[in-house]
Amino acid sequence: MLEAIVGNASAEKVLLFMTARQSGYAREIAISFNTEVTPIKNQLERMERDGMLIFENVGRTKVYKFNPRFPFVEEVIALGNKALGYLPQNLQEELIYNRRRPRREGKPL
Repeated sequence: MLEAIVGNASAEKVLLFMTARQSGYAREIAISFNTEVTPIKNQLERMERDGMLIFENVGRTKVYKFNPRFPFVEEVIALGNKALGYLPQNLQEELIYNRRRPRREGKPL
């Protein structure tokens, strides 16, 4: 749905993921959408080069987030939020749910 605006499906996936979670890295985004890492990584690098995203190294991983100094950051996030609302409910929940560490063994659900 955003592909026509942002140029391709990989850019759309990056935008949706970044809007839902505010930060992420290439492999995490690729796993969420069940796609290859290389096109996602290329889009992250392009968006970083163009100033929309910034990154910080966490260990050996580049974690990207929106650049607060990007002139259209509010508009991009608003567009991403609107697009998230049109996704199927199960995909919305998967993108928004941000558990990054395993649950303690034996802990009740």
